[in-house]
Amino acid sequence: MTAQHRAPADPVSPDAAAPAPARRRPPGWDPAVLTAIAAGGVVGAEARYGLGVLLPHEPGQWPWATWLINVSGCFLIGILMVVITELTSPHRLVRPFLGVGVLGGYTTFSTAMVDVQQLAVTGHPGAALGYLAGTVTAAVAATFVGMALTRAAAVVWPRRRARRSERA
Repeated sequence: MTAQHRAPADPVSPDAAAPAPARRRPPGWDPAVLTAIAAGGVVGAEARYGLGVLLPHEPGQWPWATWLINVSGCFLIGILMVVITELTSPHRLVRPFLGVGVLGGYTTFSTAMVDVQQLAVTGHPGAALGYLAGTVTAAVAATFVGMALTRAAAVVWPRRRARRSERA
């Protein structure tokens, strides 16, 4: 049919309301994944809180707890990413639970930035810049060290198991 031979469309009243769009879940919405992230976040945040209680600091003092939390969290993220992406095929909820939930709740770079601000406003601008640079540098380095050690262990581990099996 050409445009000239089409049937006329039904007239639409200008007062008619447009049909409501169908409600759909946003892409990526998965209640199991969100539950895993939330549960992991609780675990990670509690661990962060516990370490913060063990190593308290006053405004203007070097925030060792926050630094240790962020660096150790990045080290663990490096290990986790190698294990779940290169060495195993884990359940689909392992990465959201451990990576996003536990380690996301554990690490606290927003608190690190508050610590930088506190160092600066209490008259320690050099320490603030040192803490900022040291946190970022140590966190990135810890991630790479975690990855490298995990890859090295993955190479050595099967050899050690094979030698033990031969001895038995």
